[in-house]
Amino acid sequence: MNELEGKIILITGGTNGIGKVTALELAKKGAAVVIVGRNPEKTGLVVQSIKDQSNNSAVDGLIADLSSISEVRNLANAFRQKYPHLHVLINNAGGIFASRQVSVDGFEYTFALNHLAYFTLTNLLLNMLIADAPSRIISVSSNAHVGASLDFSDLQNERRYGVGGYRAYGQSKLANLLFTYELARRLSGTGVTVNAVHPGAVATGFGMNNNGAMKMGMSIFHQFSLTPEQGADTIIFLASSPEVEGITGKYWNNRKTIASSTQSNDAEAQKRLWVVSAQMVGLPETIHN
Repeated sequence: MNELEGKIILITGGTNGIGKVTALELAKKGAAVVIVGRNPEKTGLVVQSIKDQSNNSAVDGLIADLSSISEVRNLANAFRQKYPHLHVLINNAGGIFASRQVSVDGFEYTFALNHLAYFTLTNLLLNMLIADAPSRIISVSSNAHVGASLDFSDLQNERRYGVGGYRAYGQSKLANLLFTYELARRLSGTGVTVNAVHPGAVATGFGMNNNGAMKMGMSIFHQFSLTPEQGADTIIFLASSPEVEGITGKYWNNRKTIASSTQSNDAEAQKRLWVVSAQMVGLPETIHN
């Protein structure tokens, strides 16, 4: 099948789990696929594996630590220099961290990697996506957002991080939805659609960066989880299916739109998070087409 021939797709977190499966399946459909990884050697091996399995030579890898805003900026610049078009952006990279850590920019690590990287990379590539419309932005969120709320006086969780990192993780996944809904509103009429996905509880390397009890708990949890192929299915569907052309500002699971939490639908919080995020990473607060 070459239904995506001529399309260029960028996927963060493309060396493991659902990102890797998504990259492979979209390459099989004929797309030119660019994955983002942190480790050059591993990324190169995954690129070659996808090429071999998909019989598609148009697979490439770019290297970035997405917890660093300067590396996200460098990634966007590298992509723009190498590729003339961008038709689908999939924000997938993320993690959970048992104890509070700080990024190179001084941001709480979960917030930096799971939200600010999405926000920054998407904004830096928006002009390409708008120019290539109809185009698509897909961000991987999670039902872990349910019950979460953002304290704008403590976005960095300096006062309260939470046991095992789950509180910070849930907040970051809420941020993904607030960002998706606000971006969809701002891009109305451009032909760029913006959607978020709950992939389900998937058995991947997720959470295995931690040590001790949390790593053991994740290992047990993964035994009862979905396969990466099952978790990637809706992402692949949103990236490739003509059925969703023009559908924007929705939250998806199992190829269907689902409701997200009351907090995620707070329009004032959506706008406020956008402004605060732009200030944090040094981007304009408005979108310029």
